[in-house]
Amino acid sequence: MRLDRFLAKRPDLSRRDVRHLLQALRVSVDGQPCADGLRAVDAFSRIELDGRTLQAGYPARYLMLHKPAGCVSATRDPQHRTVLDLLPEAERDGLHIAGRLDGNTTGLLLLTNDGLWSRRLTLPGSHLPKVYRVETAEPIGAEYVAAFAAGMHFAYEDIVTRPAQLEILGSHQARLTLVEGRYHQVKRMFGRFRNPVVHLHRERIGSLALDPALQPGQYRALDAAELTALAAALAPDRLG
Repeated sequence: MRLDRFLAKRPDLSRRDVRHLLQALRVSVDGQPCADGLRAVDAFSRIELDGRTLQAGYPARYLMLHKPAGCVSATRDPQHRTVLDLLPEAERDGLHIAGRLDGNTTGLLLLTNDGLWSRRLTLPGSHLPKVYRVETAEPIGAEYVAAFAAGMHFAYEDIVTRPAQLEILGSHQARLTLVEGRYHQVKRMFGRFRNPVVHLHRERIGSLALDPALQPGQYRALDAAELTALAAALAPDRLG
């Protein structure tokens, strides 16, 4: 919402009042005087008038979690343990998942209470690379590399996957980089070679790598440098 509209919704302020208050720098946002009525504010913004709090705001939270196998990417589930169940109950309020992982997939998962941030992170147009370590039941042949790079047609959705980078690490292991997240995409791509995926682990999203100090089930807040790097990748001129 625009700041001027936020202020004008108050029953004690008219639009004319709002203009005068902004021009006089009597309104502050997050501790800084603001004259720009077009400034975007949200539930995280602290807004004050003459030092009086109109909206306290609440802190935005951005967490990385080392997801273990066997829990589902959901905020609640009547039958299965969820990733939020890994957090103390007091830490869960308002959090949701920014990009799912299948139940048996492990690795980097992001949690936040910032809906705009999570939507931008998961937009198809973001093209943020996601890096996975894959282990398969059968050997991975050199011919896989070209097939993944060329893209694969998924008949059910009638789409062709975007080019993916496959780096063979061993006879049954590879590192795969995708810029999209189709339904069960990794398993379906290896399925073209009738080669089941037996373990899938997400190592990275964009510039953000899973902290090696985090054991499965552990989490921590993203630091300022990590958030800045992700924000740069999600800048409007980078999307599309």
